[in-house]
Amino acid sequence: MSGEERDEPSGEGAGSGGEGPRAHRLQVREDEAGERLDKVLAARGLASRSEAKRWIEAGRVEVEGAAAAPKTKLRAGQSVVARPLPPPPSEAVPQDLPLDVLYEDADLVVVHKPAGLVVHPAPGHPDGTLVNALLHHVRFEDPGGDPMRPGIVHRLDKDTSGVMVVAKSVAAREGLVALFQAHDIERRYEALAVGGLPDAISFETLHGRHPVHRKRFSSKVERGKRAVTHVRVRARLHGASHVDCTLETGRTHQIRVHLADHGAPILGDPLYGKRLRDARLAAAAEAIGRQALHAAVLGFRHPVSGEAMRFEVPPPPEFEAARRLLDEESGR
Repeated sequence: MSGEERDEPSGEGAGSGGEGPRAHRLQVREDEAGERLDKVLAARGLASRSEAKRWIEAGRVEVEGAAAAPKTKLRAGQSVVARPLPPPPSEAVPQDLPLDVLYEDADLVVVHKPAGLVVHPAPGHPDGTLVNALLHHVRFEDPGGDPMRPGIVHRLDKDTSGVMVVAKSVAAREGLVALFQAHDIERRYEALAVGGLPDAISFETLHGRHPVHRKRFSSKVERGKRAVTHVRVRARLHGASHVDCTLETGRTHQIRVHLADHGAPILGDPLYGKRLRDARLAAAAEAIGRQALHAAVLGFRHPVSGEAMRFEVPPPPEFEAARRLLDEESGR
């Protein structure tokens, strides 16, 4: 995930009764013609993009007197009325949980997320997440940010380990969001892929929700977002390959989907993997106990200072244990 833009709401005072804050009324300017409705509301400082979308989807925003959709493209001179919704309640609470901090300054914090840790509260995971730990250890400059995901501009799947950056200030968040949207971030993952792969291969596909299995994504879709992954084999293993995967884009499950759709799913992947009939592969999957995917490298320009930053963390012990079980040089 690349994160969401967020600006401080302007705050025009409270209305009366149960209507909440007073309605915002505006007229579309010439320089806003052709822009999306949610983007214009955010640019005007009325709400974040995500909050504006919430208002719109609740039918609280009208263009020329008619309820509009978030993607509505505006024309100069149109009148817009936006009636804010009360902010959603936050269930995220500070918790004194272990937090592996690689770097921290006034604007951002870089952490090493272990496998098994959910990034932010969601149905089924109300607490015990990285966000809960961050709220205990970190002081966020922007209390008006998304209360369920303060500072989160990208994420890793629950069972993927590795490096993540979290914004502490508004400037850092906006800068990091821009870097992710421009794909101006170095992101390299290590994975154990079942089966053989060429020494180097790049995948450039569409990426969208699987037409049948709704919890899965697929590169074999007629419509979707562009997804690009560059794969290089580090070592040939027993029935598998130890690979580096460099992301150009960052779609949900992108590496898992690209490798699986190519016939080389990640070892231990419960969603995209395949049944392992080989005893050594099965033993390696049991040793790691999750998908063998690790976010090893994260590099970027500091969003405030401009300093070049790069963080690299080796795979955790369970990843290395699975790799050793498949190492042809082990003689097993």
